[in-house]
Amino acid sequence: MFSNLRSLIFKIDPETAHNLAIKSLKFNFVPNIFDNKDHERLFETQIFDKAIDNPIGMAAGFDKNAEVYNQLFKLGFGFVEVGTITPLSQYGNSKPRVFRLVEDEALINRLGFNNYGAEDVLIRIKKNPQTGLLGINIGPNKDTQNRLEDYLIGLRTFQELADYITINISSPNTENLRDFHNQSKLNKLLKEIEVEKKKLNSKVPIVIKIAPDINDVDIEKISEVLLDNNIEAVIISNTSDATRENLKDIQKHQKGGLSGKPIEDRSNFLINKFYKSLKNKIKIIGVGGVDSGLSAYNKFLSGADLIQLYTGMVYKGPNIVNSIKNDLSELLLKDGVKNFKEIIGNKNKT
Repeated sequence: MFSNLRSLIFKIDPETAHNLAIKSLKFNFVPNIFDNKDHERLFETQIFDKAIDNPIGMAAGFDKNAEVYNQLFKLGFGFVEVGTITPLSQYGNSKPRVFRLVEDEALINRLGFNNYGAEDVLIRIKKNPQTGLLGINIGPNKDTQNRLEDYLIGLRTFQELADYITINISSPNTENLRDFHNQSKLNKLLKEIEVEKKKLNSKVPIVIKIAPDINDVDIEKISEVLLDNNIEAVIISNTSDATRENLKDIQKHQKGGLSGKPIEDRSNFLINKFYKSLKNKIKIIGVGGVDSGLSAYNKFLSGADLIQLYTGMVYKGPNIVNSIKNDLSELLLKDGVKNFKEIIGNKNKT
């Protein structure tokens, strides 16, 4: 059905189309036909000491205000991450701010953490308890005087509800946010978060979302900080404000974060570098260009323990999880693999 509607959907402004998708899911316009359990044993896994059906997650950015996470579980996602959520509501950057690069199977966005704010989202999640593993992605308000405190507010607000909290230091659309990739600034941030967790007597796992545009020399430095602060997982990676040189679409020079197929190779490269550096002590959630069984397979080979997607669903439609699982099943069974975890990091063994 999606393939028949795609040409019509793609005539609509991307942000408007996204809002329509949220409304469709919110009012259950999409039937629950995505319960394929074939080869389920291939995909069973654990994260943060919790079992999930499969390692395919929805990345932050789709369900910014935590409106449809339970509907996304019905579409087959093994886990869902909502946000980015800031302490106070904010409009974000001026429109237009989302662009489809159809020739490149990509998006560019410069949304700027548009969301309803932490208290609004908190009330909504309390009213609609999650039916699967739910991550909450937090960030600072654009005009805040204290970004570090904004992260602590997010932690205080959601630590009792979230299955994990992602600290977003990697959006290219909030000025100077990526300064937190600096070793000393990142260490200070994570130390403050750990102090706050102790005050709250909180055990919520903390995840860090990394930019794809870091220098290779920074990988060891960032890894050292993550290991020193007992971070439980790292998301690699966010959208890119580089990686434009080989794009074909006329809108390739739009300012913002690039996602989709063009950042797949860079994402896989970084995943593999961090895999070697972190030595299996921190889980890796791989993001960037996931839209098929083969792309998922390559993420796992590079060292990802789980994967996330967003742009892939824009281009492939709401049945993308089952499509990936079916294709991935064939690849794994062909290679005699009993569970996808057997191939994690195997790129380094070939």
